[in-house]
Amino acid sequence: MENDTPVDDGANAEAEAVDTAAPAEGENDEIAQLAEQVAALQQDLLYARAETQNVTRRKDKEIADAHAYAATKFARDILSVADNLGRALAALSDEQRADEGIKPLITGLEATERELLSVFERNGITRIAAIGLPLDPNQHQAMLEIPSDKAPGTIVQEMQAGYMLKDRLLRPAMVGVAKAG
Repeated sequence: MENDTPVDDGANAEAEAVDTAAPAEGENDEIAQLAEQVAALQQDLLYARAETQNVTRRKDKEIADAHAYAATKFARDILSVADNLGRALAALSDEQRADEGIKPLITGLEATERELLSVFERNGITRIAAIGLPLDPNQHQAMLEIPSDKAPGTIVQEMQAGYMLKDRLLRPAMVGVAKAG
């Protein structure tokens, strides 16, 4: 048998309206909690991305520094060679320089010194200026005070040259500074 009872469309519409009505109070709380969780997770994601970028930047800087300053220990060691070569050339008298027997040796020493300084320059090793400048404790090491007519604290003598590797101190210049009176 078929059911020939007519369906009341008004009753069905009313039932559907009840189903789509605003969520119950408990559902509102749950939606608010989920929204808070989503916001917290989005914030955590932003922090994680920022931290990842910071770690990447630090890593890149450390790699660049490692490449730029890898030769620091070797450069410090080779400075003594440059010092000794300079002292050997400075110790030669005019008579010795004029002697034809050792002139080729002196020429070779001078060429070696020029080449060493050229290698320093190519690798970012520069000599620190000292004489006539005010004492800079970041670059100079005062070894003694010397009576002088210069302003107190002015460098008047350099006992050992100082050097920088790019923007880092390799070795401070050992200097004598003017003292008052």
